[in-house]
Amino acid sequence: MSIKDKLIEDIQSHNARVGIIGLGYVGLPLVLGFGEEGFSVIGFDVDPQKVSKLNAGESYIQHIPASRVQALIKEKRFEATRDFRRLAEADCIIICVPTPLTAKKDPDLQYIEKTADSVLQTLRKGQIISLESTTYPGTTEEILLERFRTTGLEVGKDYFLVFSPEREDPGNPKFSTRTIPKIVGGMTPDCLEVGKTLYGQVIDRVVAVSSTRTAELVKLLENIYRCVNIALVNELKLLTDRMGIDIWEVIDAAATKPFGYTPFYPGPGLGGHCIPIDPFYLSWKAKEYDFSTRFIHLAGEVNTSIPYYVVDRIAAALNDHSKSIRGSRILILGVAYKKDVDDVRESPALEIMELLQHKGAELSYSDPYIPHLHKMRAYDFSHMRSVELTEQLVGQFDLVLIATDHTTMNYQWIVDHAHLVVDTRNATRMVSRGREKIYRA
Repeated sequence: MSIKDKLIEDIQSHNARVGIIGLGYVGLPLVLGFGEEGFSVIGFDVDPQKVSKLNAGESYIQHIPASRVQALIKEKRFEATRDFRRLAEADCIIICVPTPLTAKKDPDLQYIEKTADSVLQTLRKGQIISLESTTYPGTTEEILLERFRTTGLEVGKDYFLVFSPEREDPGNPKFSTRTIPKIVGGMTPDCLEVGKTLYGQVIDRVVAVSSTRTAELVKLLENIYRCVNIALVNELKLLTDRMGIDIWEVIDAAATKPFGYTPFYPGPGLGGHCIPIDPFYLSWKAKEYDFSTRFIHLAGEVNTSIPYYVVDRIAAALNDHSKSIRGSRILILGVAYKKDVDDVRESPALEIMELLQHKGAELSYSDPYIPHLHKMRAYDFSHMRSVELTEQLVGQFDLVLIATDHTTMNYQWIVDHAHLVVDTRNATRMVSRGREKIYRA
């Protein structure tokens, strides 16, 4: 029996051991998916707190109940570790590490590179390695394959290498890891066959593409599509503000067309780990081909400008009441990057807070999903904790900014007790009283 056939047989019988590197919003759902299908799973992460919590049966992601982690621990189907030497124990290795940008908007590949070096130390015959981290076309070849060649092992024969982009949407109840179709591209046809077999155990539909480069670009296209269309409605928001037209009413009316139109909605800026970051991976790579991705750059310019526009609207609202930003007390409602999640990655609320802080505002925030903030690459609000909304508290602020429209918040109550409200999410659309207090942004 060939190495490929043996690995496929072990995967199909669920005797293969799965190792997942990176136990965040992408990696942890995969741990649960494989573990609940009967696989033995090892989770790898450099964060000691994550490892300790998981081994204690705790979950640090709001939409993942601890009971699911506890069940796998009890059945001895899962353990977390910081010991990357144990990658040798895994037959199937899935890489789910971050791919951020540098301050100059260039790809920061250090996490993929360090992970590839770790895998290299223990790479053996009969393993499949799948990269899920979003990145530019060619990464799997240029970073992983090039390193693995130094072992003398032959890809597609001794071991197998695929790229399969993550498609997680945290907090979306309509879709799960199992029900979201999975793209897989292999370095060779045999790599693709093993990759399809692996993901086919836990995903309802696996979509094969011709290469890892194609699979890498699929993910970028998905997010560039959203980035460009969000930039379009954000730009129209700026225009309709000057024209005295309600952009939200325009979008809702256009959305009644049953064909040829998909609604996108404006906001305070782009958030999340994907849409604000991924397009720049392609624009960076395009330079190698002497090509300028003008739509991506233009969309980036528009979306980057929106937090500044929000601050201008705050200044205008305060000015109408003979106040300035400096010295004003401002309450930020919602710091997560989108509603009903506990994820602050690239949240536009943080950029707005930074801008307001530089202008001398006194800031507080309230978010039921984010009890406290921690230090991040670009921001440090680690001294701040979420405040509990009370009538007395809300009334103490000069202005309330709705940055994230969590469904648990009572927006009529907020308007009733606030002096001024700047709404970036159309969250107050159903408010019947106090509309004179509300400014759209």
